[in-house]
Amino acid sequence: MTTSTRAGSGANAVLAVAPAAPAEAAAHFAARLASYTDVSDVAAALSAGADPGFVLLDSRSTESWEQGHVPGAVHLPTALIPGRAEQLLDRSVPVVTYCWGPGCDGAARAALALALLGYPVKEMLGGIEYWIREGFEIETGTGPGAGPQGTGRRERREPDPLTTPRASASCGC
Repeated sequence: MTTSTRAGSGANAVLAVAPAAPAEAAAHFAARLASYTDVSDVAAALSAGADPGFVLLDSRSTESWEQGHVPGAVHLPTALIPGRAEQLLDRSVPVVTYCWGPGCDGAARAALALALLGYPVKEMLGGIEYWIREGFEIETGTGPGAGPQGTGRRERREPDPLTTPRASASCGC
């Protein structure tokens, strides 16, 4: 590292605060990965053909659910979690929550409510917005059975080239 870019030198905003020590950084990122997952990893797990080992939970309103949701997701709005989670979820199966997108804390609120009830939980970063932007299939519509069995129409939009690689299903990270 040159003197002009040394941490704390004030040379730039990136290094104005020194990076964490490697052990601190490892602990931070391990904790982050224990709490979050991304849409690509969820999509890969759901499309693998076997039980993914988790339940995907859409925490948005019924109107939002009807507008479009991830096929196979369970619909449980955040406000209903305390009264209905026990009927719909198994405490031994991890739950992955999602809401609209990065500008919405609904999935975090749902994850907190579930954690307080004793469920292992992660939040899917990007929500339905990035699910759609990355070109994954959504289901629209309602009715009895809308959810894991599905009753709605399915659609897939072209991936947004700013959010996903053009030539591969995986970003390679």
